[in-house]
Amino acid sequence: MAEPPHRIVLASRSPYRRQLLLRLIPAFDTVVPAVEETPVDGETPAQMALRLSQAKAKAGAAVHSNATVIGGDQVASLDGRVIGKPGDHSTAVQQLTDCSAQAVEFHTGVCVVAANGFAESYVDKSVVFFRQLSRDIIESYLRKEKPYDCVGSFKAEQLGVILFERIETSDPAAIQGLPMIWLAACLGRAGIDLL
Repeated sequence: MAEPPHRIVLASRSPYRRQLLLRLIPAFDTVVPAVEETPVDGETPAQMALRLSQAKAKAGAAVHSNATVIGGDQVASLDGRVIGKPGDHSTAVQQLTDCSAQAVEFHTGVCVVAANGFAESYVDKSVVFFRQLSRDIIESYLRKEKPYDCVGSFKAEQLGVILFERIETSDPAAIQGLPMIWLAACLGRAGIDLL
């Protein structure tokens, strides 16, 4: 069965990306792409974010061939070492302990693939400068927010901001999972009228 033109599909399992995309598009579908997220030897964090966002968009487009598919991924790094989603409390404690008084880079990749052959990709780099974090602050924060499904063990759109000195970014939404400024312009180039 043919899909209607300009159908949008978000190829990501992230509820945070879904919330961000709802700011631009009131109705879209989601698909969870089967993409292996293991780093490739010699790959930089930015290259990894780009590769994964492209792989997710392409996997989504393979299933929804008549849709415009948006794939996204985020990779954080501390001193060149990739920091993933903690998954549990003890890993989150260790991540935030490691990030204390450090600058952590967040590379947020996004790829848009359309049925008409349009394809563009982008990686946004944001740098989060963490405050000196005591064990008590870390434990209190984690008990309150439980950000175990978040890269870097925090939610920037919520109480995570108490952990930071500052953020350097060209797009505040990128740290949450999607560079919305670039994405809005890209969707326009893809022929999607957001207004």
